[in-house]
Amino acid sequence: ALPICQPKKKGSNNFPSASSGGPILNSLSVDAACSGNPGALEYRGVFTGNKQEIFRIGPFPYGTNNIGEFLAIVHGIALLKKQNSTIPIYSDSVNALKWVKTKDVRTKLPRNERTEQLHQLIDRALEWLQNNTYTNPLLKWETDRWGEIPADFGRK
Repeated sequence: ALPICQPKKKGSNNFPSASSGGPILNSLSVDAACSGNPGALEYRGVFTGNKQEIFRIGPFPYGTNNIGEFLAIVHGIALLKKQNSTIPIYSDSVNALKWVKTKDVRTKLPRNERTEQLHQLIDRALEWLQNNTYTNPLLKWETDRWGEIPADFGRK
């Protein structure tokens, strides 16, 4: 059985974390990596418990880390919904979690020839969120307590 999740008492992000003191291992962890920000962007999802990569998308020639984090969360939600899985999804990005929750991407990345493919993915992700429901808990990865998220690309 999964631990009961409860909202954090401190902080302003209002995203729940695992109440057991550690991450829920039967979950999906997502992360993005940018070479520069903005820069070449990719994102992926891995099973938290064993770090098995479930999906990896990119690289895109020019994007931001927040966009990659947002797309990774939505990709994870959609994939898990297809599999009828309600396991939690972890992200270490407060901004991306907020964008998913509000169904509103706040980016200053210009829409041009270099970024059009990425903007089309953002549009598709927002449309998916508008037209679908999901029950997967979206949880904030607590890097300060648990170390880097398992989906981290290890390029810091």
